[in-house]
Amino acid sequence: MADNMVSGESEVVCVDFWANLFGMRVLIALRELGVSFEYIEEDLRGRERSDLVLRMNPVHRMVPILIHRGRPICNSINILEYIDEVWGHLHAEAGGTQLLPADPLERASARFWADFVDHKVCD
Repeated sequence: MADNMVSGESEVVCVDFWANLFGMRVLIALRELGVSFEYIEEDLRGRERSDLVLRMNPVHRMVPILIHRGRPICNSINILEYIDEVWGHLHAEAGGTQLLPADPLERASARFWADFVDHKVCD
């Protein structure tokens, strides 16, 4: 266990709010690749954020946050790319697929459409 992990904390933790569409894609990706994780619910209905969110995402104070070995990854698109880079090849080796295409042009296209959805569809 890493020095900055709290006793009892899982190696992979997802901090999110149940109705957050951006976090939903993170949960789907983790489950699709078979990654074991702990889920921590952050109540976004109030103005205050938990100490965990303030500590792990002090700049934006938003969820979703993926915490891997005590280190935070923020922003759902960044999290998806991280998940794919860390666990995607293991899933592919077991006969599954990675989240992002192997071809750089196709990966760029996938990023374009993800950004389009974030800024034009969900805005």
